[in-house]
Amino acid sequence: MFDRRSSLGILALAAALSVAPAFAASLQPFGTANFEAARGKGAVIALIDASWCPTCRAQKPIVTKLLADPKFAKVAAFAIDYDSEKPTLKALNAPDRSTILVFKGGKEVGRSVGDTREETIAALLEKAL
Repeated sequence: MFDRRSSLGILALAAALSVAPAFAASLQPFGTANFEAARGKGAVIALIDASWCPTCRAQKPIVTKLLADPKFAKVAAFAIDYDSEKPTLKALNAPDRSTILVFKGGKEVGRSVGDTREETIAALLEKAL
């Protein structure tokens, strides 16, 4: 049974969801189902990340900063763990850490390996738009 308090809570949640973007423009933890669903619908960025990799540690804040730009609001962005997602990396033909993959309309439209320059990473991410 709904009381006034639960009804207000449901209305607040519905209002929040109605103004939320389709995807949060920040790096999300990888999940195969979520990644494939997002890739099939639109713009997706995948960062192949390893916590012990110095290049990955340099890329991650750059990618995160760029994704904060409102133009990437509808881009789904995933951090794929290099050490635990080997089958996914093989399926994506991405055997190296510090790889950034960009998909648009379900197809790969760009990739970069080992790049830590903000301007070239920005140009790569814009291919998703």
